[in-house]
Amino acid sequence: MAHDPHAHFGLHEESGRQFIRLWRPDANTVHLEVLGRIVEAVPERNSPNHFLFFPSQKIGAQDYRIYHSSSLLAHDPYAFLPTIGELDLFLFNKGCHYELYNILGAHSGVFHGVRGVRFAVWAPNAEAVSLVADFNAWNGQMNPMRSMGASGIWELFVPALQEGEKYKFEIKTREGYLRIKSDPMAFYSELRPATASIVSNVNQMSWTDSAWLSSRIHQTLNRPIQIYEVHLGSWRREGEAFPRYRQLALALAEYCKEMHFTHVELLPIMEHPLDESWGYQVTGFYAVTSRYGTVADFQFFVDYLHTHGIGVILDWVPAHFPLDDYALSRFDGTCLYEHEDPRKGIHPHWQTAIFNYGRAEVSNFLIASALFWFEKMHIDGLRVDAVASLLYLDYGRKEGEWIPNLDGSRYNLEAIEFLKHLNTVVHSRFPGVLMIAEESSSYQGITHPVDQNGLGFDLKWNMGWMNDTLRYFATDPLYRKFCQNDLTFSLLYAFSEKFMAVLSHDEVVHGKGSLLAKMPGPDWQKFATLRLLYSYMICHPGKKILFMGGEIGQWNEWDCQRSLDWEVLQYPLHQGMRLLVRDLNQFLQERPPLWKNDFDWQGYEWIDFSDAERSVIAYLRKGGGDFLACVHHCTPEVHPQYRLGLKNVKKMVEVFTTDALEYGGSNVTNAQIQIESDSIFITLGPLTTAIFEVQFHDA
Repeated sequence: MAHDPHAHFGLHEESGRQFIRLWRPDANTVHLEVLGRIVEAVPERNSPNHFLFFPSQKIGAQDYRIYHSSSLLAHDPYAFLPTIGELDLFLFNKGCHYELYNILGAHSGVFHGVRGVRFAVWAPNAEAVSLVADFNAWNGQMNPMRSMGASGIWELFVPALQEGEKYKFEIKTREGYLRIKSDPMAFYSELRPATASIVSNVNQMSWTDSAWLSSRIHQTLNRPIQIYEVHLGSWRREGEAFPRYRQLALALAEYCKEMHFTHVELLPIMEHPLDESWGYQVTGFYAVTSRYGTVADFQFFVDYLHTHGIGVILDWVPAHFPLDDYALSRFDGTCLYEHEDPRKGIHPHWQTAIFNYGRAEVSNFLIASALFWFEKMHIDGLRVDAVASLLYLDYGRKEGEWIPNLDGSRYNLEAIEFLKHLNTVVHSRFPGVLMIAEESSSYQGITHPVDQNGLGFDLKWNMGWMNDTLRYFATDPLYRKFCQNDLTFSLLYAFSEKFMAVLSHDEVVHGKGSLLAKMPGPDWQKFATLRLLYSYMICHPGKKILFMGGEIGQWNEWDCQRSLDWEVLQYPLHQGMRLLVRDLNQFLQERPPLWKNDFDWQGYEWIDFSDAERSVIAYLRKGGGDFLACVHHCTPEVHPQYRLGLKNVKKMVEVFTTDALEYGGSNVTNAQIQIESDSIFITLGPLTTAIFEVQFHDA
């Protein structure tokens, strides 16, 4: 009976006689409605808590209704055939049911002509599974689920249930233990610390972004991409209350348009138990966090940003999951989603569980999660977290703490195949979306096509550039001449992948200080150096990403529990920093040389990288037939008559300087430029980037 309660309960016929068997462990008497008439069932002899009713005439499943513990009068859940087809089960077990979110989880709708909610969960090693919810008083004896055989899926259709119902699954393990689990594929959950899943409909949104989605199909990487990385809970927060998706949508769209960002990237908004994890320890891979509102509220957020020309990218965490007992960990009493052996199953850095990518159903669960956010939430990209930890079996481990492949190698071959599968399916189903890897190792081929033995990502965070660049700019200007390599090394590999230049949240937490606080010297030098850093990022090859707060020169490092320090904008230097970032973003978008050839040497040419003594580098950015000379001067001195070794120049005009007065600079500019046959003479302001439009004589 544990595997097939429908064979025992519900409407049946034996020897030509119909009967209804009900299971009511909480009742002494049981009534039901048959053909519109309230009748009483009788206890079944020798079967405690079983009640029988024998209809006086032939009836069907929809001719009678039963009372649940909540007094809900509805059709009998055990009178209906399965609501999941054999093809669905087959595809899931093969690991290629790409619309799994339409099958597993809780789905309200009409099944067998009756409105209600269909529940389905994967628990192949369970002895029994029951649905526990508000409607049955959270009594695990009331509603056992039906096993769908070797697929490992358990299913139950409950008529008359509606959206908003709280529920979980009670799982009896083979050892006899009971585990109460949230739904791994729930679309919505209670606000932490409560953990119940909530029946929610993701198909009711009236989207208005069709023009955006249509244009996205034809988008390529040959365009400006400037991403504003945001933690929704602390971007603009008032008091202790969480901000709301709908209000955030209005404010973020307006701000990003003003600041000329093309996208926002949200730190994970999937459901998670601990605020301080920033969302990176996910318990609900299909659920928007209830901290900021409902599913419909989040859909409004995406739709509103789209209609205002802003793309939405989500951080997504398929590398690991937390060990909270109510979630995925040992889901059916076994290591279902993770590995049993801690040398493969436990992440040594975060003490979290590592997914078993070699198991088809687990891989399917993750790939369908990615596809869910594209299809049901219309998002424009996923930034895949901690890719390096997926790629290596020995990631974060000492000798003897990991299991090598049979040939002794350390690559996680199953995870690599998972990433290839993921990117292939995503790009085939949603052309134009971005798959971005946060990957910190020297693994080759992150952004190479899968058919060329790459992983198939569109972009990779340039972590090496970020670390080298921040180390350089944190060095006292007096000693930067000894660190010139930190500023130039990235060009040795800049075109080996499709990179993003990134200044992320990871660099302004855990005692690292804010970007402004990292800069050496008195305040004027700190601000000038930060302006120099931002302009260097804008000019460097690759797409761009900046974490919130950096654009206003926040002094304090980021704290997820409080708002950004917007009040600093009352001070001219901070306001000047914001204006600089705004103008740099706009400048990049209007200048094809800064983005048209981001991924090959056609867009870049050194003028001079050897002037370490004066801490200057200069290069050309090229694209669309135009040329920009970018000159970065990294000391607080002024250098009049500084020579650039440019030949055959017809005309050269300064078109941007970070030393402008409106940004808080000293206003050293180049109104007059001396041009000679093989030299250009300019004036370099202190801690300044100067950008020049260059016209050459015809060859």
